Amino acid sequence: MEHIVIIGNGISGVTLARHLRKLSDKKITIISAESDYFFSRTALMYVYMGHMKFEHTQPYENSFWKKNNIDLVNGYVETVETNTKSVKLFGGSTIAYDKLVIATGSKPNKFGWPGQDLKGVQGLYSKQDLELLEANAPNNNTCKRAVIVGGGLIGIEMAEMLRSRDIPVTFLVREKSFWNGVLPAGESAMVNEHILEHHIDLRLNTNLKEILSDENGRAKAIVTDKGDTIACNVVGLTAGVTPNIDFLKGSGIELGKGVKVNRLLETNVKDVYAIGDCAEQYEAIGKRRPIEAVWYTGRMMAEVLAQNLCGTPMEYNPGHWFNSAKFMDVEYQTYGWVFSELNKDEDEQHFHWRHPKEKICITIAFHKDSHQFLGINTFGIRLRHELFDQWLSEKRTVDHVMEYLKDANFDPEFYTVYEQEIVAKYNTDFGKNIRPKKKSWKRILGMA
Repeated sequence: MEHIVIIGNGISGVTLARHLRKLSDKKITIISAESDYFFSRTALMYVYMGHMKFEHTQPYENSFWKKNNIDLVNGYVETVETNTKSVKLFGGSTIAYDKLVIATGSKPNKFGWPGQDLKGVQGLYSKQDLELLEANAPNNNTCKRAVIVGGGLIGIEMAEMLRSRDIPVTFLVREKSFWNGVLPAGESAMVNEHILEHHIDLRLNTNLKEILSDENGRAKAIVTDKGDTIACNVVGLTAGVTPNIDFLKGSGIELGKGVKVNRLLETNVKDVYAIGDCAEQYEAIGKRRPIEAVWYTGRMMAEVLAQNLCGTPMEYNPGHWFNSAKFMDVEYQTYGWVFSELNKDEDEQHFHWRHPKEKICITIAFHKDSHQFLGINTFGIRLRHELFDQWLSEKRTVDHVMEYLKDANFDPEFYTVYEQEIVAKYNTDFGKNIRPKKKSWKRILGMA
């Protein structure tokens, strides 16, 4: 019986195991040292905030794995021996494989800051990081202040977590505006305002210089490149993540920033594959980055690889870009491409609307000559993924999107809607006379 060994029990590894079991009777082993059972990583913040217990983040009963004949091994992989087709675990035991899948995800970045390995300095990625934060910052008596370094999604999640326990937070963001490498200026400015309204000490255009130690080897303060010294008990390093692949050095598996794979998710070594955050495409797919640390792409890769390992070859094709996140209590969605700065190579143009009082806005990108719709960002308004995916595939114009924008609204029935105001501003900005259609379930369901 063919033995498939999967290193990593995140969304990629577990999705692969589940789909392999649906399609085959292959022997399946998942190796992980992070946790005994799969859990939803995006829910970790809500455990700290008291909204759920850790066991609530586990979507499957503990008996699920035995019932489905999926073997779980709790351990760290020390080396991969491709010549003998085996993996060696810390402690000396080895596991032989017929096919090996690397699904080891990411680890928090460290950039060589003095003091970055002190006690009280941590990332926020794993179950162990959650447990460490609970120990480092149980309340505002133990933790008088936390400093977060890095202005991305993990950083703002950590800030929200700490503020839920009334712990003062200083947030160092090296850019001149929060996440302005991703968000257009108007959206980034709105998020800046929202962070400040939550009583977070936001320091823009500021870098960490060093972390100072007390007599016990614990962080006591940080020093910025502006010369400021900020006393703190916890330092959160949230300046992005990198693929967790150090254990593969010397294995013969080709590495870049991640594990190099082709569209079939094969590495350069026969019978070795990689999926999820740690996989790096040899060639980027369209405008997508070669590495995408996004849960749904990890799931998609796993579904494709399961087919490949069961004799139905297919290439990984993630389709149109989409993502969602939360900035405190403001929900964010994006479909297609809306670049932070106008893409001159594509003659891109933006339309931006913002509510005069609420933290609600949209930005739509389109081609300035053909008016082809390229993408949309939305804050505080929920929109239907399926419709935008359809409009992007059909290469609809921005006028079409405006005309049928009500169909895309996914907010509950009694929520306030803003399509009239949005279209009115679009008409004013671009000299148009678009009249939005009434919402039609027949159109939404593809029956008209």
